[in-house]
Amino acid sequence: MCKPTLNIVLVEPEIPQNTGNIARTCAATGARLHLVEPLGFRIDDRKLKRAGLDYWHLLDITYYKDLNDFLEKNAGPFFFFTTKGTHIHSDMTYPDGAYLVFGKGRRGCPNGCFTTIPTPACVCR
Repeated sequence: MCKPTLNIVLVEPEIPQNTGNIARTCAATGARLHLVEPLGFRIDDRKLKRAGLDYWHLLDITYYKDLNDFLEKNAGPFFFFTTKGTHIHSDMTYPDGAYLVFGKGRRGCPNGCFTTIPTPACVCR
């Protein structure tokens, strides 16, 4: 498998269909998928399978027991996404190896904030 240019991180995903669709996109583009537990479904969930599990064998995927585990094992750069941000995602240039982090608000940064869309550093409001 070639070196991925992007890392997609889902923090505590709850909807299997969304996760399956994202997994399928990662498989098609070569992006790495990182799933941060707890997951709101089982990996063998019927809805997940319908949405993307048939692509699971093509994924470069890593599981983490929680957000701290993920942050301890990865160095960034991190780009945190939220609907409450002031930056537009398409205005950014993402370096190779960037981590695009999606998930529950206020759990994205090590110091408890979830940043604007996206910023290269954790900047709380």
